[in-house]
Amino acid sequence: MANFYTDNKDLRFHLAHPLMKKIVALKEDGFGEKDKFDYAPVDFEDAMDSYDKVLEIVGDISGNIIGPNAESVDHDGPTVVEGRVKYARGTEENLDALKQAGLMGITLPRMYEGLNFPIIPYVMAADIVSRADAGFVNIWGLQDCAETIHEFADDDQKKRFLIRVSQGDTMAMDLTEPDAGSDLQAVQLKATFNEKDSKWYLNGVKRFITNGDGHIALVLARSEEGTTDGRGLSMFIYDRNNPGLTVRRIENKLGIKGSPTCELVFKNAPAELCGTRRMGLIKYVMSLMNGARLGIAAQSVGISEAAYRESLSYAKERKQFGKAIIEFPAVYEMLAVMKAKLDASRSLLYETARFVDIYKSLTHISAKRKLTDEEKDDLKTYNKIADIFTPISKGLSSEFCNQLAYDAIQIHGGSGFMKDYPVERLYRDARITSIYEGTTQLQVVAAIRGVTTGAYLKQIREYEMQSIKPELFGFRRTLIGMTEEYEKAVNVVVDTKDMEYLDFHARRLVEMAGNIIMNYLLLIDTNRDESFRKSTEVFTKWSRAVNKSHFEYIANFTLDDLGSFKQQ
Repeated sequence: MANFYTDNKDLRFHLAHPLMKKIVALKEDGFGEKDKFDYAPVDFEDAMDSYDKVLEIVGDISGNIIGPNAESVDHDGPTVVEGRVKYARGTEENLDALKQAGLMGITLPRMYEGLNFPIIPYVMAADIVSRADAGFVNIWGLQDCAETIHEFADDDQKKRFLIRVSQGDTMAMDLTEPDAGSDLQAVQLKATFNEKDSKWYLNGVKRFITNGDGHIALVLARSEEGTTDGRGLSMFIYDRNNPGLTVRRIENKLGIKGSPTCELVFKNAPAELCGTRRMGLIKYVMSLMNGARLGIAAQSVGISEAAYRESLSYAKERKQFGKAIIEFPAVYEMLAVMKAKLDASRSLLYETARFVDIYKSLTHISAKRKLTDEEKDDLKTYNKIADIFTPISKGLSSEFCNQLAYDAIQIHGGSGFMKDYPVERLYRDARITSIYEGTTQLQVVAAIRGVTTGAYLKQIREYEMQSIKPELFGFRRTLIGMTEEYEKAVNVVVDTKDMEYLDFHARRLVEMAGNIIMNYLLLIDTNRDESFRKSTEVFTKWSRAVNKSHFEYIANFTLDDLGSFKQQ
């Protein structure tokens, strides 16, 4: 029996991070619910045991149901029947298994029948499920949209909708339109308030909507007549039990084919305002997107895990010229770099999730009681760090995911191009990760302020000051040198005071910062567990070369050089 949790010791390692004591203490807020709910933990050890047991169930379902169904789901895909989505048979089986195991509403409070888990075990579950089938996680994983309802909706809405999510209803976020992709300010779907029945009605078209026929949807719509920018947009909750929504078609995609990406037509569809008018894009979509980006980072890491494992297994078994291909330097170098990138992106993913956990928990606590001065400082600090870590986690993890999927096919050779091996599907599934929920280029736009304000550098200095074993000092010396090089590159660009020049080099600067941060995280992981040493060694050599290349490019690139690119 396969179990995608217990067969990967790195997951338990990250679950047992020292910061989990703080995270659990905040999430349980004194363990006061132990007398109200029989499944609420009584202390830290009990909570951690609950996370471990639930993740073991996720691993079992992923290894024995979702994974084996992945190929048939990819082949069959969902269909449209009378304007509604019908999932593939395997998708239905996957959902039923997770519902029966109580794995919906993982992070929701117990008062809404959720498990009240922190984000860390939820993200870990998404990592595991994505390894089994990246397309399916786009259906099950959209339960994180419920966090936006939990954070911004009124009490009545929370009670009605969140319990349904915990009981198994799926979700969707209906944001993009034919003429409003990344530029959500251009959204035109109209929301009109009817004075006679005091209800809102939606009219218009949404496109490229993941799991577009989900039971409960968060819909971005223009509520303020005569507006053309983001200040005229509000967020609405649409219930599929109501009329007015038709699935016009399911997009025929390159990958993640089991996940229905829909074009939707709203025609006098009744909906409920979520939160405050005009705040749809300015506040609520930002919350939605940050959660979604963390989810895509987890999806990327899961695909990377699958690609690496398939490659390692094949390289050990495939023989050429009288020996297994893993014995050839060209192959074992690829595998070593793949493993290093996998470990680095996973460490960044869980570090980001820990920061999000702390500030989200403190936000929820602040709604119930006054925060202490120390808690206020923590909320401010971790919110800022989470905001700059989320885009680099999504951006770099998805890029690594694509690189690993590419290398997986290369290691398989001609066989990897055939549908006989899962790497062909992994390659197709990986491609979307660096596109949806904000392309890598848009992640750079979000992350560059962490460069220019010195926020990344400040966090790098925090890592630099952490205590490590003497035998690891050499790695830190290398990272200190890389940090000095990064500072110089930042100064070269920022001192020009030219925004176009900054935008041109933004990706290089963000990647330099991300590589140093991931390197430090791997070093800290190695300090806790020697098994990460090889990945630390390999990633240090690889990232040092990449950063040196970026530095040389920036140092030898003038403002006048921009012109040669504009002429293309």
